[in-house]
Amino acid sequence: MQVLFKVIRQKNNSPPRVQTYSLDVEPENTILDCLNRIKWELDGSLTFRKNCRNVICGSCAMRINGRSALACKENVSSELTRRQQQLSSKTPEIIVAPMGNMPVIKDLIVDMTSFWQHLEAVEPYISTSSRAIPEREFLQTPQERAQLNQTGNCIMCGACYSECNAREVNPDFVGPHALAKAQRMLIDSRDRATKVRLEKYNQGTKGVWGCTRCYMCDAVCPMGVAPMEQISQIKQQILKGKEASESRSIRHRKVLVNLVKQGGWIDERQFALMVVGNYFRDLQGLLGLVPLGLHMLCRGKFPLGFKPSEGISQVRGLIESVQQASGELTQTQGEP
Repeated sequence: MQVLFKVIRQKNNSPPRVQTYSLDVEPENTILDCLNRIKWELDGSLTFRKNCRNVICGSCAMRINGRSALACKENVSSELTRRQQQLSSKTPEIIVAPMGNMPVIKDLIVDMTSFWQHLEAVEPYISTSSRAIPEREFLQTPQERAQLNQTGNCIMCGACYSECNAREVNPDFVGPHALAKAQRMLIDSRDRATKVRLEKYNQGTKGVWGCTRCYMCDAVCPMGVAPMEQISQIKQQILKGKEASESRSIRHRKVLVNLVKQGGWIDERQFALMVVGNYFRDLQGLLGLVPLGLHMLCRGKFPLGFKPSEGISQVRGLIESVQQASGELTQTQGEP
C-alpha cells in the first residue's frame, strides 16, 4: 500500500516546511517503522527521537495527524481509518509534526526544558520528613500501592503537555503531567507533606486552577493516566479545607455549584457579584464589573430576571449525592 508521509520539518528559529515522502507500507506497520524506513532509505537527515519501540520510554511522542501520540504505538491502518482515507481513490496521507507548546530543535525533536522544569516545580518525590526516618523501609499494603497504579503509569512522553490549551496561553501553568504526578504524591501513604503540597498546588493559575478542563490531556494520554481526572481530585482536596472568601478560584467553584443547586442553572447576575465582587466585599472587583454591565445593557443582553429551570429537586439531589460521596463540605449559599 502506497502512503504519502507529510513531515513538518523545521530548524531552530526558522519557519517550518512540509516535505513529502512516498512509501510502500503494510497496514500493521507502526508510524515509527515508517519513519525509520524514511531515514534509512530515503532521507538520512530526517531527525526524530526513539528508543524502546514498545510504548515504554515515551521518546517517540509527536503529532500524528493533528494530535500528539507515540509513533511506536500508532500504526498505518489506525491512522488511515481515523482520517477515513483507507478506501479513498486518492493516495492516503499521514501528517507527522513536532509536539506543541515546546520550541523545535530540529524536525520532530522539541526542547522539553519547560516540561521538566514544571515537573520539578511540584516536587514529585517523597517528602524529606519521610525520607529522614533512619533504618526503616517504606512499607505499603497492597491496597495502598494499588492506589498509585494509574498515576504511576505515566511515562513522561509529553503528549498531554503538547496538547494542553491552558499551557498554550499561560506559560506559568505547570501542565497536566506535573499535576498528575502531584496527585500521585498526595495519595502516596509514605509522603508526609500533604498540607504543604495542597497549598502549593492551589497557587493561582500556576496550579490546578490554571486548568481549562478541555480534556485534551485525557484524550491523548497513551497510558490511561487521565491527567484531567487527577487534577479534579486535587481540586476536591483543596476545596474541602477552604472557604469561598479565600480566593476567586475557590469562590468560582463553590458559587457555581451552589447556584446550580438553587436554580437548576446559573443566575449570572449573582454569579458575577459573588465571585468577582466577593459577596460585595471587593469594591475594586465590583467597579470592574460596571463597564461590562453597561455594555450588556446597551446591547440588550443584561439578564433582568432569572427563571429557575425545571427539575431543581433532582438536580440538587444529584449534586448532594456527589458531594456526599466525595466528602466535600456543603454550604447553603456559598458563603464563608
